[in-house]
Amino acid sequence: MFKLLKTVFKTGDTTTKYPFKPYEVDPDFRGRPELNSDQCIVCGACTIACPANALTMRTDSEKGERTWSLFLGRCIFCGRCEEVCPTKAIRLTQDFEMSVKNKQDLYQETTFAITTCRQCGQAFTSYKEMNYAIELLKQQSDNPAEVVKKLDVLHTCPDCKRQNSLEKTATMEEHMRVRLQAFDQAKVEL
Repeated sequence: MFKLLKTVFKTGDTTTKYPFKPYEVDPDFRGRPELNSDQCIVCGACTIACPANALTMRTDSEKGERTWSLFLGRCIFCGRCEEVCPTKAIRLTQDFEMSVKNKQDLYQETTFAITTCRQCGQAFTSYKEMNYAIELLKQQSDNPAEVVKKLDVLHTCPDCKRQNSLEKTATMEEHMRVRLQAFDQAKVEL
C-alpha cells in the first residue's frame, strides 16, 4: 500500500485543474467560428457550405440590407466555412467555452448594405462583393475601356442579364434571317 502511495505522489497530478486553470488546446483545435466583417464580401459561400445550416443569410430589399447570421447552437465546428471563404473573413478560433444562460447569446449577426440593379432597381448583391469583383477586373485587364464595358454588366441583376441576353439572341436571329433572305434572293437572281 505504501509502495502504491509513493508511486502516486511521485507521478503528481495527471489531470488539469480545468475550471480554475485555463485548458491549453492544440494549435489546430477547431473552436467557435469568428467573422471579420471588414474582410467579408457577403458572397454567401459559407452559408452554402455549412452542413449544419448554422450559417444563414437574409436579404431585405426594402431596407437595402443583407444579414449574415451564425447560430452557435447548430455549429458542428467542421471548418467548411473557413475553407470556402474567398477572402479568409471567417476563421475558427480556439474558443470552446460557450455556455450561456440565454439562447439568444448564441446568435451572431452582421448587416451589410446591398446595391441595386441599374435597370430594374432590384437589390441583388452587396457593395463589398461588387467592389471585390471590380478590383479583380481591374487587376486582370490592361484595357480600361474593356473594364468600363464590363462594369455595366456587373451592375445588373441576374434576371436583367438573362433578359438582355435573350434580347441580343433575338436581335441576332432576326439579323441572320434578313441575311439569309438576302442571300437567297442573290442566288435566285444568278
